[in-house]
Amino acid sequence: MDSFQENHQEEIEYLTKTIAFINEEMEKEEIDLVEKKSDLIAARKDMYENTVHISSDFESLVDISLYLTPVNNQISNYNSRRIKKLKKMISSPYFGRFDFTEKGFSEKEKIYIGLYNLMDRDTGHVYVYDWRAPISSIFYRYELGEAMYDTPIGISRGDVSLKRQYQIRNSKLKYFFDCSVRITDEILQEVLSHNTSAKMKNIIETIQKEQDVIIRDRDHELLIVQGVAGSGKTSIALHRIAFLLYEGLNSNLQSNNVIIISPNIVFSHYISSVLPELGEENVRQSIFDDLVLDAFKGRFGEETRDMQLETLIHSRAKIVGDQRRQSIDFKGSRIFKQILDRLLWHYGHQLIVFEDVYYNGTIITTRQQLKNRFLHNEIGIPMAKQLKIIEKTLLEKVHPLQRNRLKRLEKIVEKSEGHEFEIKSFSRLLAIKQAKAFRERIQRFTNVDYSQLYELLFNNRGLLVKLSKGLELPENIEEIVTTTQENLRKGQVHYEDYAPLLYLKLKIEGNDLFSEIKHVVIDEAQDYSPLQYEVFKLLYKNATYTVLGDIQQTIEKTINRSHYDDISEILSKNKTIKLSLDKGYRSTLEINTFTQKLLSEGAKQNYCSIERHGEEPLVLHQETFESMDEAIIGDIAMYTEQGYESIAVICKTQNDAEKVYCRLKKSVQITLIKPRGGEVIKGALVIPSYMAKGLEFDVVIVYDVNKENYSSDFDKKLLYIACTRALHRLVIYYKGDKSLLI
Repeated sequence: MDSFQENHQEEIEYLTKTIAFINEEMEKEEIDLVEKKSDLIAARKDMYENTVHISSDFESLVDISLYLTPVNNQISNYNSRRIKKLKKMISSPYFGRFDFTEKGFSEKEKIYIGLYNLMDRDTGHVYVYDWRAPISSIFYRYELGEAMYDTPIGISRGDVSLKRQYQIRNSKLKYFFDCSVRITDEILQEVLSHNTSAKMKNIIETIQKEQDVIIRDRDHELLIVQGVAGSGKTSIALHRIAFLLYEGLNSNLQSNNVIIISPNIVFSHYISSVLPELGEENVRQSIFDDLVLDAFKGRFGEETRDMQLETLIHSRAKIVGDQRRQSIDFKGSRIFKQILDRLLWHYGHQLIVFEDVYYNGTIITTRQQLKNRFLHNEIGIPMAKQLKIIEKTLLEKVHPLQRNRLKRLEKIVEKSEGHEFEIKSFSRLLAIKQAKAFRERIQRFTNVDYSQLYELLFNNRGLLVKLSKGLELPENIEEIVTTTQENLRKGQVHYEDYAPLLYLKLKIEGNDLFSEIKHVVIDEAQDYSPLQYEVFKLLYKNATYTVLGDIQQTIEKTINRSHYDDISEILSKNKTIKLSLDKGYRSTLEINTFTQKLLSEGAKQNYCSIERHGEEPLVLHQETFESMDEAIIGDIAMYTEQGYESIAVICKTQNDAEKVYCRLKKSVQITLIKPRGGEVIKGALVIPSYMAKGLEFDVVIVYDVNKENYSSDFDKKLLYIACTRALHRLVIYYKGDKSLLI
């Protein structure tokens, strides 16, 4: 028997033994579940026999609650997580192995790597190590030879004498091969050649060394990643969350302590299956739109991020579009943040008109005493809370005086003749009115409203200029002020006003809403302004951060890597690291080569593509929209026949997408993806360019890339986003003259 046959036989035997052990464990868990079910039935019977059946008093409700609590706990544990994990492992219990000899020991360990830990609790033998276990990092990071990994008692060193990868499906070993350097392109190519799915999938079989470094980082409070399109940023972020939750067994981090800030709801749906697939509970997800709408409680209009982008796209060639973009840049800038801070100082020191406080002719305190107390705020109490404390203190001082006033009125009643009830009632009513009037006078200087303060900044001519002394304002600041003033007068609040309004609200009122959040993941980091990061800092005061973005996928503004320096300075964590992912894995080499032409020369130098080959992108002319629609209908049929499962027709705007959808749906099964809903599913779909960010499809068909429709740098960014969504095939249609961008 030759070496390969011996190895093959050894692997078959180990897989058989592992599968048998999984089945044994499942059997034990099933028996355990039967016992739990019996306990549950017994508890229900006990509850029925020992509590009242119809509750009419509080004690009975408490009695029932005491029984219901353990019963509910048993119900929640009924669906054993361990059984779910074992069922997942049956099909493919592991995907890799390395042989490791620890320094100082002669015995070689065979370490198998899979989705979860699999250990015989009786003997202590580990059949499979969880991919997140410390020792598993060797598989992702090291070649044959010297290697090391972190342990609870320090660094363990040793030698790797073998690395092996497996393809196991339906409990059968399809093939295996040895790799000396890293997780080879063979497995990676095989995985990447598959069709994409309606939901993002885990990548534990193909995690690369540079990705593993990001996933396992525990040393930094702020981890910033600049990654090119298709480098796996979001997958890495989700696997990092899974790793941190795994490590959280020691650090007490749980799923409710983590939040993901996603670019949109469609994207949130798309990534929702990864953590459950990795055996973890889903964490909270939010988009900035929802954060502000929750905070404002419907007080302002509901312009969303996608509505703002639609406006910008439609007005790209107009003066009003340029003004809007400049307004967006200014209101999201660090300069505007400084102006808002100065506004808060100016309001507190100059605009709050404290008054001498009297009650029934008796002076309670002077205006200067109140101002001194307000300004000497050494522990940093938020302004609104501080003023309410002052209000409460004054009311408490008045309470004894009010009580004495009431007693004097009652004595007058006792001496009066007749109508005693009416006079007594009148005296009490008088005292109440007096107290109410006193409170209203106090609230003239103890109420502060963030919205009115924001309006004051634009309505008070010259105030903004005064507060911006020494700061560089945009050239069209007068137009920005006038337009904002007019919008506020009409009750219109634009999306770019949300961040400054929320910043003022949080600074004035404080925030205790997210005290449980310990880690924040911000995806598509380039989409958020410096002022939005100031808001994140206020919302998640005690959290660590993972921030991921791609400056080449910025839409409405022009930024460079200094944007990450701003983020670092704003979030101001003690330990920060900035890393880059420069290799694209999503698309074929031919598609990547095509999309790189849409980037600047500097960006191209930092990009490399995986060597996965496919068809050249097609750029096709059509005489009319009707013939373009017919061609796309034919493409959908053809690519579906070829086995591709997700085909995206990407239009420039939502309006375009809706029109194309209405025409195509008459001839083909197709889905329209909308910004505030719509879930990516298998099959054909229509989606606007900016909504496709972060998603991927087997086939991408970009609609009508003509000279007029795609002409500016702004359009180039939308086109880049659209084209980089394609895994296997890219088709571009145009009517009239082809865009000069391609």
